[in-house]
Amino acid sequence: VTTGDILVYFDMARWEIQLRYRKGMTNYKTNNPDEDILRKYKRAYFIEWRIADKHKARLFEKFDYVIDTNKQNDPKMITGQAFCDSLAQLATRPFRTVPYFDPGVWGGQWMKEVCHLDKKQKNFAWSFDGVPEENSILFDYDGVVVELPCMDLVLYQPKALLGEQIYARFGAEFPIRFDFLDTMGGQNLSLQVHPVTEYIKKNFGMTYTQDESYYILDAGEGACVYLGLKENIDKEQMIEDLRKAQKGEIVFDAEKYINKFPAKKHDHFLIPAGTCHCSGNNAMVLEISATPYIFTFKLWDWERLGLDGKPRPVHVEHGKEVIQWYRTTPWVKENLVNAVYEVKEEANDCKVEHTGLHALEFIETRRYTTDHITNHDTQGTVHVLNLIDGKEAIVESPDHAFEPFVVHYAETFIIPAQVGAYTIRPYGESENEEIKLIKAYVR
Repeated sequence: VTTGDILVYFDMARWEIQLRYRKGMTNYKTNNPDEDILRKYKRAYFIEWRIADKHKARLFEKFDYVIDTNKQNDPKMITGQAFCDSLAQLATRPFRTVPYFDPGVWGGQWMKEVCHLDKKQKNFAWSFDGVPEENSILFDYDGVVVELPCMDLVLYQPKALLGEQIYARFGAEFPIRFDFLDTMGGQNLSLQVHPVTEYIKKNFGMTYTQDESYYILDAGEGACVYLGLKENIDKEQMIEDLRKAQKGEIVFDAEKYINKFPAKKHDHFLIPAGTCHCSGNNAMVLEISATPYIFTFKLWDWERLGLDGKPRPVHVEHGKEVIQWYRTTPWVKENLVNAVYEVKEEANDCKVEHTGLHALEFIETRRYTTDHITNHDTQGTVHVLNLIDGKEAIVESPDHAFEPFVVHYAETFIIPAQVGAYTIRPYGESENEEIKLIKAYVR
């Protein structure tokens, strides 16, 4: 309408918005305080936040001031110049996003103990840790901590963060996601399938889909992963059984149709789109996946109700269109269960293994096992890593381009493409001990 004398942008992280929805906050220009949380979230995720991000991205260098509104009644203000300078600096060094944790009907107890969470909570099911679209970042300005959406970094510094090739392929979107799924002492996840690329493009306008994998950080007694189809099943009968189960007429017999593999610590199960899957109980999963908009077709949810007391939605009709029926037991065993081999071409005096993902997926994952320093180079593409074994490690620049960065067990961290060369070694309580890291990057 007009350009004012001073432009002030009020910023809030998506997780904080979700928490406020639960307390009755409405969607934008909407009188829906009591609408169910899932609908509020979908409206924001698919529409409001996308529009707001596009609007914001055009204005970054026009902001006079930016205000952090994440803590109610405690706003923090910085100059627009400080905002831009901070994001530019962050794109030159390793960093972590602010993780968040949430309960669920199937949630477990592992994160509560390892991540020192509220013991009074019944469980924690999810954690997003290293998902710039969802997580936030913290900046310290002379002792004042300001929280900003990490999506600001993706939108303002996409080439420095992602690299030229990834930016050309995906635009200002972060294509790799690390998150936790905790069923230790909990229940099975919902049986589900993700759309293949052709289907998601035709029906939802997305150019890539949610290929993923389950890396088993820890496992208890009886831990398992449901993955792929059994041999010689009747696919029409399976879909009919899923429909009847959806109506409550029968209990779906998952083990009649779906493979069930035992899971132990450091197993890696690969899940290209179109593969029926879910984690069983007593597993702590580091999910490594692509990050399109959220499209998960649930097929069966083990007769459960959501936290709101209502049956959780399933999507059998979408699911039946994308299930890859040829992915039966022999194919799954050969291609998707611990398809690990040692990598010799890397110039590292340590054990380097390719653990995934499948050739149909665009993400590469490599596992490093070492008790000394290892050398790495982004080679112009963003890296996402997690310390999957060992208490502490330190990330350093060979030419002191950034301050040393310490990470702890099970923490995810991001190395921007612009960083180039970096090293990682055991540190602190893990010094001179063996550690394991998993690294993901776009092939």
